[in-house]
Amino acid sequence: MPKISVEVPEELLDDMDEHVGEDGKFVNRSEAIRASMRKTLDMLDDIDARQGRLEEEG
Repeated sequence: MPKISVEVPEELLDDMDEHVGEDGKFVNRSEAIRASMRKTLDMLDDIDARQGRLEEEG
């Protein structure tokens, strides 16, 4: 799996860390970021589909 490096404001990391760990929804930061990316991309796909911007599969 490729690794990437990004700069993230401390405020966002603090918010994310509230959901990471034994009592959180995510095991670690990487899992939280991947889940967020998947959800965001799915939402963008839905918007594109509604706007007729997705290519037909076939």
